[in-house]
Amino acid sequence: MPTDFDTIVNLAKKRGFIFQSSEIYGGLRSAYDYGPLGVELLRNVKDQWWRSMVRMRDDIVGLDSAILQSPEVWMASGHLESFSDPLVECRECNARHRVDKLEDPDTCPTCGNSGTFTDPKEFNLMFKTHMGPVESEENVVYLRPETAQGIFTNFENVRRTARMKLPFGIAQIGKAFRNEITPGQFVFRTREFEQMEMEYFCYPDDAADTFQEWVDLRHRWYIDLGMTAENLRLREHDPDELAHYAAATYDIEYRFPWGWDELEGIANRTDFDLKAHMERSGEDLTYFDQERDERFIPFVIEPAAGASRTTFAFLLDAYTEEEVRGESRVVLKLDSRLAPIKVAVLPLSKKSDLVETTQKVAAALREKWQIEVDLTQSIGRRYRRQDEIGTPYCVTVDFDSLEDNQVTVRDRDTMAQDRLPIENLATYLTDHLPA
Repeated sequence: MPTDFDTIVNLAKKRGFIFQSSEIYGGLRSAYDYGPLGVELLRNVKDQWWRSMVRMRDDIVGLDSAILQSPEVWMASGHLESFSDPLVECRECNARHRVDKLEDPDTCPTCGNSGTFTDPKEFNLMFKTHMGPVESEENVVYLRPETAQGIFTNFENVRRTARMKLPFGIAQIGKAFRNEITPGQFVFRTREFEQMEMEYFCYPDDAADTFQEWVDLRHRWYIDLGMTAENLRLREHDPDELAHYAAATYDIEYRFPWGWDELEGIANRTDFDLKAHMERSGEDLTYFDQERDERFIPFVIEPAAGASRTTFAFLLDAYTEEEVRGESRVVLKLDSRLAPIKVAVLPLSKKSDLVETTQKVAAALREKWQIEVDLTQSIGRRYRRQDEIGTPYCVTVDFDSLEDNQVTVRDRDTMAQDRLPIENLATYLTDHLPA
């Protein structure tokens, strides 16, 4: 069963994963800050994505394009013309809603009145601002609503400088902004978010097979990082819901507390984007294949995921409540590659000689892993706290450690304990904590 929504939101705040932005001023709707544990978890999710997409492959390179781009980019991509959602407003309470998200298209979910909606209007989701000291139509710019267009406009730059040959990909992680009408469900849908996107350029006649390969690869990535297979499903878009640029799209959906919803989309974008930018810019974005003696516009396969949404799903999936020796235990069974803290080093008491040894052990481990030294409360309570934040291993320094130079290592999931020499600790952890 899906984890209760309020339970995970409360845990996120209680343990320092995610806070409401501007909370001391009453909060800003749909904006969140990542706390000490949350920023580590989010970074680990992004690092694992980057590792699988870029570091472990020789056919994909990275990019970090600007958030502010020429308005011509958004004209060519179609965002200024068609990047919108249908908006209705309730005449009774003035609440605004997306038509496609209403359970009952005739009843306002805010005030409960029926038949009070205005006619739908298209609401553009682009955030508009001005570049320079004068606000005028001549210096209007937009916060990017997606990272993909920065990849397309740099296609030739990357191909030439990185000497890439088809098929090849360009990956990017970065901020995007969408002025959502109805953001909600915690960090699932926000106006400011991070995307993890990759554009894979391929031969047109290979696009269908390449598309299916990426659907399978991306689905397996979540399972490999510990997400429960039964909480994931693939949903193919019907022809009438495909984006105007897509020949085919699959969503990887997760079973969130409110039901199945999109985690990641994989789209066959055909040659739409490169062709559109070629036509508007006048620049040649074709690819010349010497072996085939052929010039053409590549097709593009795009896996696109939200970093915050993915992090939220991993939190939900890892949350576990269980009974241990008659007591309840909350544990985040995060894959160790995602866990914010890899190892907690705990002295059995606050006596100075134990604390001194603890700090030496932590210093020896800190260069390789994210470490926390926890001195407060009983050892049992500290174990429970580390379980609740997902720490895979706890290392306990006790009074015997001062005599035999050994420590006790406790496994989060099994709670099994191993006693071993301090000098062997780094090797032990290396064997148990994959990259």
